[in-house]
Amino acid sequence: MSAEEASLRPERILDLSERLSVVAGQKIGEISTVNRAAKMLAINALIVAARAGEAGKGFAIVAEEFKKISTQIDEVAGALESQVRADLDELTAIGGAILSHLRGQRLADLALNAIEIIDRNLYERTCDVRWWATDSAVVDCAMAPSREASDYASQRLKVILDAYTVYLDLWICDAAGRVIASGRPDKYRGVQGASVANASWFQEALRTKSGDDFAVADIARQRLLDEAPVATYATAIREGGQAKGKVIGVLGVHFDWRPQAQAIVDGVRMTDEEKARSRVLLLDQNHRILAASDGQGVLTDSFKLDTSHGTMGSYAQGDRTIGYALTPGYETYKGLGWYGCLVQRQAVDTPLPVVAERAVDNVLRLKA
Repeated sequence: MSAEEASLRPERILDLSERLSVVAGQKIGEISTVNRAAKMLAINALIVAARAGEAGKGFAIVAEEFKKISTQIDEVAGALESQVRADLDELTAIGGAILSHLRGQRLADLALNAIEIIDRNLYERTCDVRWWATDSAVVDCAMAPSREASDYASQRLKVILDAYTVYLDLWICDAAGRVIASGRPDKYRGVQGASVANASWFQEALRTKSGDDFAVADIARQRLLDEAPVATYATAIREGGQAKGKVIGVLGVHFDWRPQAQAIVDGVRMTDEEKARSRVLLLDQNHRILAASDGQGVLTDSFKLDTSHGTMGSYAQGDRTIGYALTPGYETYKGLGWYGCLVQRQAVDTPLPVVAERAVDNVLRLKA
């Protein structure tokens, strides 16, 4: 970070507040010290004048006036102390509020960016599945299943998988829910012939009204794909590949969730120092952890997110600031009610409560 960038950090508000309190304390302390010495001189002068009798009367008058001036200086210093204390308290409070707001807003913005990236990514998956369901090899395989049709369709699906590395596998299912072709039959040997009739994505895809519609399942581990976590998108395969054609099967595409989601939470733009004290999360509509920059609790734990601040916001929780944003959707993809979320601990070198406490302590020591 350059010197110019460092001087523009919001934390500078509190740095300057603390510095001002130190300087004010030192200078008013110096005034008090000098004034105490002046008072002692005035008192000594009065004593000497009294001893001098008639000859010291004139000097006594000067010493008395000097004592009065010293008292006035005390009053000015006390008033200055009181005003500085009030102003520093207010400055610290305002600085802390501004810093907290800026920090929270930035985390919320980063959370929004993360969820927008995943939305755009998943929007493409909805386009893919609806497009590939109209491929002639896919339609022919579902229309008239045979060994030859399944083998050819599998070859076509493999070509797609070789180009679209974000998928683990693509499945063609007949109307009864039996997988009749897949893109990686050599790798996932238990897929072809398996039944997915009870899978929510299959049932929802069968019920789609046209080729423009699609179904999506929650992120889950797929037993037939070696328990890998996947985002499954599906749509009906229709007669003739027509949007309003009769439903003859279902195409399911299994998005390789773990590496894609991890790349997003790891790729949030922060400094190394910020990353060391931050946790980036993707949460589903029930706040279940879908991805985490620290890899903890994925698909097993939930995060207690307070969304009372609206669809996008931030709040403090102990020494942590939490920023979040609800999915805004992308194009025709409305999203699934997911959240981007950042949890960030306060920096060790700029703990807000400690800085504020120091500022107040310095003010209280002004007359020490």
